[in-house]
Amino acid sequence: MADRYGSLTEEEAARMLAGMNEVIRAGEEMRRLRTEMIKLFAGFGWTQDKIARITDMSQPAVSKQMTRLTAGEPLPRLGLALDQHDVPWLEGRLWALAEEVADSLDTAHCTRFVGALTRGRKRFTPETTDELRRLLEEDLKQGAAELPALFRSTYDEISRGLDVGSTPAPSGSAPASVRRTVARQLQRDRLRGEA
Repeated sequence: MADRYGSLTEEEAARMLAGMNEVIRAGEEMRRLRTEMIKLFAGFGWTQDKIARITDMSQPAVSKQMTRLTAGEPLPRLGLALDQHDVPWLEGRLWALAEEVADSLDTAHCTRFVGALTRGRKRFTPETTDELRRLLEEDLKQGAAELPALFRSTYDEISRGLDVGSTPAPSGSAPASVRRTVARQLQRDRLRGEA
């Protein structure tokens, strides 16, 4: 009777769980990122009520996050100028540009890559950054007539920064994930406002 149901191989079980594990890892990373963002907002001098409203969390939940800060631990700092040259900042800008290109071109090569980044299925490494750059380069060539010139000049600026070798993030600055997230949003806002 038991063999009527058969059994799974380890490989089959691993494939079944792989997608779930990716979602779980992405969720854990997002929770850590949210905690770091709360620290950043506190560093801006924002009240717990304001942070709760912005993050769509309860004030007690924000308060709980804030109590996890070690006494005397400096809050992360972050400059908001777009022209910064550390790798996470440049990666965030590259990601934003890829999102805008994917939204603008029906046949963008970078669309699937952007989706994988957004869902947490891909992470930034030197290899994935190079892959995204290749895809964007192709999209910018093929879509030159449809895309704003600002997209190309932004890509060239980011690419130069990555090629030349980036500078380290300033001492005491926000973690890489926060720098990448903030740069992504600032770059998207800039591209939408100027394109």
